[in-house]
Amino acid sequence: RGHPEISVRRQCELLGVNRSGLYYEPVGESGENLMLMRLLDEQYTRTPFYGSRKMTEWLATEGHAVNRKRVSRLMELLGLEAVYPKPKLSQPGENHRIYPYLLRGTTVERVNQVWSTDITYIRMAHGFLYLVAVMDWFSRFVLSWSLSLTMEVEFCVEALKRALRRGRPDIFNSDRGAQFTSEKFTGELAGRQIAISMDGRGRCMDNIFVARLWRSLKCEFPDTGVGLGKDGREAGQSWCARGDSHLQQRLDRLSYPTPMMVRGKRPPGSNSQPSPDGSTARVLGLNGKR
Repeated sequence: RGHPEISVRRQCELLGVNRSGLYYEPVGESGENLMLMRLLDEQYTRTPFYGSRKMTEWLATEGHAVNRKRVSRLMELLGLEAVYPKPKLSQPGENHRIYPYLLRGTTVERVNQVWSTDITYIRMAHGFLYLVAVMDWFSRFVLSWSLSLTMEVEFCVEALKRALRRGRPDIFNSDRGAQFTSEKFTGELAGRQIAISMDGRGRCMDNIFVARLWRSLKCEFPDTGVGLGKDGREAGQSWCARGDSHLQQRLDRLSYPTPMMVRGKRPPGSNSQPSPDGSTARVLGLNGKR
């Protein structure tokens, strides 16, 4: 605009653009939409697992009759997406040995009978960190965890070695991800004569207890430490440590003992006495279900 020799019409012709677009000024969001976006942002901080459907229903309970398409558009503008399990985290490695699933019909009734592991991701200010944990099935006690910027096998082996310093399971269960089928990982187990079990293809419920751990961790600790002036790994470690301490001491269910109590490690202020073998009177039924 304002060229002394070439008119706006001629400039548009030379550039091949529509002249009407030159004068168009985008309209900003209305005051109502800005108010809805603020509400969505606040609710997402409290419940990051809410998608557009639940957000729409929540807004209705607050007296805002908004359809789902509008909520989806506003969430997209805010960059909000529900936290939920994503596909393709468990891809088998080429030529890796796949072990059978050993827990079908098994009654898990004591500590160190079955351990399991899984990988999830945690959202940071820029990108993601990957988190692996090793859990005792009976007590739900998290024996070890490790963080990594990549999905390489080393951080899984590191977590496994740390867990094995605290005991030895009869059976170790995992999914068929390349990290857990690698020789580095299975060799640590086979060298200690630990039976290796792997979930069936597409059988997410075969490793339900670790999956439930991820849900508890992300729902009860939605703030990963972003914005605390820390780098990604430090913030992730801080968040994991807080979540680990909380989940080890929280009641697994109403009137049930905490994972620390079942494992025989009483938290401060606890008067409950574990049994001599480190367990309590809590037995899982078939397929590991109560």
